Amino acid sequence: MATNEKFRPGDKVSLPVAAGKKSGDPVRVGSLNGVCATDRAKVDVSPTNTDGTVNATYNYGGGNITGNASVWLDGGHEFTVAFAVANIGDPVYILADGSALTGTVTANNLYGHALTTKGAPSGPLTVRIAN
Repeated sequence: MATNEKFRPGDKVSLPVAAGKKSGDPVRVGSLNGVCATDRAKVDVSPTNTDGTVNATYNYGGGNITGNASVWLDGGHEFTVAFAVANIGDPVYILADGSALTGTVTANNLYGHALTTKGAPSGPLTVRIAN
């Protein structure tokens, strides 16, 4: 039996994500594509202020360390996108800065493939994550 296995199957992991990432947001970490299952954690501050009020900067983030979120690296997820998709299976890209999905390949990375179609303008699109 292998004693070096860390995750099985390894498709739901804690990863560092950009500030402001929320549950349901698409992310790219290195060459890994995923969707945040939790908000980005901020646990290096107290959940309450000294006067007992809630500290608005604190975010449990699903128990992750500060700067990380639980990220799912597989599956089909629905995102709101601002581009048309003509065919199921069309490629969907993530902007180089990781801020949004796009239908444009130029200077962007493959994120996944469309499982639904949609016209313009903004609306829901189901995307199967590619890794």
